[in-house]
Amino acid sequence: MVVFGLAGLLRLRKLGEERAAHDMVRSRSRASELAQERHQLLDQLSDHGHDARDVRGIAAISAARASSATMLADLAALVESQRMVVAEAEERHRAAKREVRAVEKLEEKHDAEQRMVELRAEQTVLDELAGRMRAVDTAEGER
Repeated sequence: MVVFGLAGLLRLRKLGEERAAHDMVRSRSRASELAQERHQLLDQLSDHGHDARDVRGIAAISAARASSATMLADLAALVESQRMVVAEAEERHRAAKREVRAVEKLEEKHDAEQRMVELRAEQTVLDELAGRMRAVDTAEGER
């Protein structure tokens, strides 16, 4: 049986697909972490009831709120950026899967052709054996 000539390419493409899948999982995980951080920050902000008793307390609460608003904006930007990273990683994974599938189809076609070659060779041997058996039967019948 003839070895599939693109087996090395297929192995490389499968490795590429695995790497793309790993990158996709890692980017999804990071997106999940960022979303969790954002939710935790929102929970912390909503849980605090502040009792400001003087102007300094009000100023401190205002500064904390401004800082928290900046943190939320930063996290929202990170979450959006990570969404784009996830989308790109998913697209790279889909492309890698398509590349693997293209070579796998070639391998399937190669295997089918090889099976046909082997079956033809086997049929030729069987036909030769049958012809020899007929020749032997004919020779014995003439005696």
